[in-house]
Amino acid sequence: MGRVLLLATGDTIAYSTHPRSPGVASGARLLETLPPGTLTAEVVAEDVQAEPSWDTSPSTMLLLARKAREAILDRGFDGVVITHGFDTVEETAFLTDLLAGRAAHHGGIVLTGATRPFDALSPDGPRNLASSLAAAADPALCGAGAVVCANDEVHAARWVTMTDATGVCALSSAPEPVLGHVHEGRVVLSTVPPHRPPTVAGDPETDVALVKTYPGMDTAAITALVDAGVRGVVIEGTGAGNVPVSLLTVIDELTGWGIPVVVASRARTRRAPLDELGLGASLAAKTGAIGAYGLSPAKARVALMVALGTGGVDAVRDWFARL
Repeated sequence: MGRVLLLATGDTIAYSTHPRSPGVASGARLLETLPPGTLTAEVVAEDVQAEPSWDTSPSTMLLLARKAREAILDRGFDGVVITHGFDTVEETAFLTDLLAGRAAHHGGIVLTGATRPFDALSPDGPRNLASSLAAAADPALCGAGAVVCANDEVHAARWVTMTDATGVCALSSAPEPVLGHVHEGRVVLSTVPPHRPPTVAGDPETDVALVKTYPGMDTAAITALVDAGVRGVVIEGTGAGNVPVSLLTVIDELTGWGIPVVVASRARTRRAPLDELGLGASLAAKTGAIGAYGLSPAKARVALMVALGTGGVDAVRDWFARL
């Protein structure tokens, strides 16, 4: 029987909304909701103080990522499950994936949560937790990196997004396939996991901004962030990675100052350099912008945080090209 560490951060899966008994269930209490015989591994529960997921700080994301890695590499656990709110689970999962390193090849790292609270009439948390614990203990996930498990579906951290905040089918990997499913306590993979990310050389930089563009946008939105000391900027463009012409000079200036600018898109784009994605995107590339290689803006921000640990603009550009 394998050993799995449960890192419980509270949030919806643990929230009790009844006026007579409000509160947050501990990790040990979450385990008590699972039917007898459900667990296929020895589980050790640890509670981690964390903000609500809609306000999760980069420091908390880093803490969870490091705890997951250390649990496998230094503490001998066969897998890790992190309970997390779905609002930002894709960011924490992707950061955990980027920082997993060798741990990704030695154990499963699974994030899960719920859309219904702990005391709902029909909560989805217990099933999601049971499936996630089984997945984390399954050798099938060794080498897959961090994943998110809900509704018996296993989503690769690189591909997963929250697409529905109203029902239990909250997550999607589209246009990529679901990585696999949990069936009778085992993981059945349905596709090949994404390639592993490049090695991380140094500590991530947490002060990275994400700016959404719009037609007629003034440059003040970005210059104010730079004046406040941000170390990197992700610009959410349109189409294949187009940004307002008014921002091109600012991008050129920031790059010259050693502040990398990554351009992602609010639409899905293919994994290619920015200068290969069309006229508007190529204009941004000529001013020094770095392409997000198909990442969503939120995940591009996480990637830039990590990439900044490798060095300056040139190092960041090289790291993204290998991502």
